[in-house]
Amino acid sequence: MTKQPTEKSRVLIVDDHPLFREGLQQMIDRDPSLVVCGEAADAVQAMEAINTLKPNLVLVDISLGNASGIDLIKNIKNQHDDLPVLVVSMHDESLYAERALRAGAMGYVMKHEPAKTVRGAIYKVLGGDIYLSERMASSMLVKFMKGKTDEPLSPLEILSDRELEVFRMLGQGKGTRQIAEEMNLTIATINSFRARIKDKLHLKSSTEVMLHAIQSFREGAEK
Repeated sequence: MTKQPTEKSRVLIVDDHPLFREGLQQMIDRDPSLVVCGEAADAVQAMEAINTLKPNLVLVDISLGNASGIDLIKNIKNQHDDLPVLVVSMHDESLYAERALRAGAMGYVMKHEPAKTVRGAIYKVLGGDIYLSERMASSMLVKFMKGKTDEPLSPLEILSDRELEVFRMLGQGKGTRQIAEEMNLTIATINSFRARIKDKLHLKSSTEVMLHAIQSFREGAEK
């Protein structure tokens, strides 16, 4: 079991849902060894808070309104390589956990897990270890042992991080123009992403891409 630190570890919460930030803060502040040093609703606020508040750990959600948590993790690791990041998200770990670790996160825990599990993940990452659920750790171990599994855990694994982000936003019912604005990209670039998604997933039309996106992320939210 990871030894808990004697001094309070400073935790920064990055999530675009105020109610969840409040609940997570209450849970963390009840722990005598942890304290929430700040909150951020988006990637820009997160980077500013990291620079000013100097947290020991950052908790990051995958979807941050107009930004990707995966991109934020990459930015954090580029500028603060020794700062540990733990993803706390509603999005299915089978789709995002490996991507988060490749981006530089040290763990992934689902939002629906009990408080005891989330605290355990926090302590494990603070102790320098990687946290994954037992199911996800086993799946990744199989992949490493075989080099690659015969089939990915999800067909969406073949999408790049940016393609998956566009696909997720399509699943939320967002249009091409809105996605382009939120990702700070051109409409032509988003259309290019959509075309690559259609080809990679062997779908016949843009409508099928949209329907498949809605279905995929509705199922992920219900797990």
